[in-house]
Amino acid sequence: MYRWEWRLTTRDENRVVRPLEWGFEWIAPFLEAHNLGTEDLLDAERRGDAAAEAAMVQINRVLIRNSEKFFGYERPADFRLEDRHPQLFPTNVRPETLARDAALKQQAEDGLIPRAQFLRFTSPERTPFPENDLVNARWFPAPEHKDPARPKQAIVILPQWNADAFSHNALATIFNRMGISALRLSKPYHDIRRPTELERSDYAVSANIGRTLSACRQAVVDIRCCIDWLEGQGYEHFGVLGTSLGSCYAFLASAHDKRIRVNAFNHASTAFGDVVWAGQSTRHIRQGLAEAGLTQEQMRALWAAVSPVNYYDKFVSEAAGGPQKKVLVVYADYDLTFPREYSVQVVDAFRRSGVNFEERVLPCGHYTTGETPFQYMDGWYLGSFVYRAFKALRKEKAGTARDAASQCAPQEEDLVSR
Repeated sequence: MYRWEWRLTTRDENRVVRPLEWGFEWIAPFLEAHNLGTEDLLDAERRGDAAAEAAMVQINRVLIRNSEKFFGYERPADFRLEDRHPQLFPTNVRPETLARDAALKQQAEDGLIPRAQFLRFTSPERTPFPENDLVNARWFPAPEHKDPARPKQAIVILPQWNADAFSHNALATIFNRMGISALRLSKPYHDIRRPTELERSDYAVSANIGRTLSACRQAVVDIRCCIDWLEGQGYEHFGVLGTSLGSCYAFLASAHDKRIRVNAFNHASTAFGDVVWAGQSTRHIRQGLAEAGLTQEQMRALWAAVSPVNYYDKFVSEAAGGPQKKVLVVYADYDLTFPREYSVQVVDAFRRSGVNFEERVLPCGHYTTGETPFQYMDGWYLGSFVYRAFKALRKEKAGTARDAASQCAPQEEDLVSR
């Protein structure tokens, strides 16, 4: 299994080793807009790498203390649906992938594939790339249910890092059959949001410390904005499903948003820096960081503000402060990208915290999750959980309605008797 996983993680040859960049300019607009008093920190880079590192660690501490602001946002005013032919936007240059991309483009030109709807809006987190700041989420609305009293339910889906635009669309169609609508979100710097200078979605996770923090913040607020739009369409129950990097984004969004009740974390880990340093898929990023003299422990601190491990208490308090969240954690025994030890730490932390969660373990690795038969096992775990979780929310609402009716009934009888 390890050999198979290794082959899959090394077949793409367009990974680029980039040098360390502190990237203070990426986080400065947020800090300045919220008057967080970090002027001296932002000027640290000119004093050398040691001063820059200390400043960035301090900034992470500031962001954690102010995470409600960091992952907060102003609701976009330009939500709209766009109608167009779907495109693949591949992130590798393997011949079979390029051939598929060409075939899809030709089919679209010939009118052989249907057009699709995409939710578009301007992200609250701005970057130097206009194409990245225009959020894109393919819309899979479920057919209207015959029971008008049934609550409308929807889920936001976030595929893995470097996913093409077709990844996870099959899950959305499965959820539609369950009566659940889906928004399949293009993460920052992915598919149609990817700057033309890139072959891969490198700017989402890279050796640029500040840019990686910015990309994570953008992904989280984009998720929450999708929930805003769904709420405006009359949806009542909301969920997130994230895979790999998408799982990290989904967790951070849910930890800061009580509305997200259904949570499926497909490959989960603890600290952002641990995964980047120890993961096989990010070895090119580690190389750039290591060449600058950084270590795993240092990276854990430099990306602490976007690490799920630092928000477990907030995730639990979000659940405790309102209706309880329903959670699925999926991990793999032979994972070389999200090493198993970190996934087990997530499970242990959830168990200690009293989170209402289910655990599923795949007998494969990270990349092999997408291979037969494991993709079907993973799909079953995710699909069955989402079905049961949303069904439980419908029963919960029905029970609440019955309780309210029973409380009103004696009052109505008193009025009649009078």
